[in-house]
Amino acid sequence: MSDDDVRVTALCGSLRDGSHTRTALERALAAAEGAGASTELLDLREYELPVFDADRDREDAGDAATLAARVRDADTVLLGSPMYHGSYSSPLKTALDYCGFDEFEDTTVGLLAVSGGAFPVTALEHMRSVCRALNAWVIPHEAAIPNAYDAFDGGEFVDPKLATRVETLGRRAVQYATIEPDPDSFESDQNVGAEGK
Repeated sequence: MSDDDVRVTALCGSLRDGSHTRTALERALAAAEGAGASTELLDLREYELPVFDADRDREDAGDAATLAARVRDADTVLLGSPMYHGSYSSPLKTALDYCGFDEFEDTTVGLLAVSGGAFPVTALEHMRSVCRALNAWVIPHEAAIPNAYDAFDGGEFVDPKLATRVETLGRRAVQYATIEPDPDSFESDQNVGAEGK
């Protein structure tokens, strides 16, 4: 597969109109596109996703089946979220709950987290744990944006080093899109997930 055939899809876990998470993901996708990939931003504001209920089939849960199909079509998925109460956002959690091994197993995943205060380390760790449970391969490079209200000016990064970190995530999303992870993670053996729901 050439870089021109790589599809990078970003899932934005923020519903805010002026979301710094969305701005950062757009920058990462622009870098991925610059590296030759086709890109897509899945904005969860545009999807009807009821709170996950294991008794409800995915096809009967609003736009859940459509969203899962878009994720499944990606070679690399970028997960972006603001940090809420030390973890990632509930809209992203709901979206991930409607996905499973079909969408993530052996898929390359990049992580980006944003916080209004200190580094969003725990949000990144929690997203990484979910990806391990789904047997995805998470890019070692991740992007953390602390003090988000001061990190942007007019939709642009104030700190060029932070911009470079986010852009590097986008380029790595293309570089590692076809990696073949081995062996399976321990967590994947323990996860029954939401497959088919």
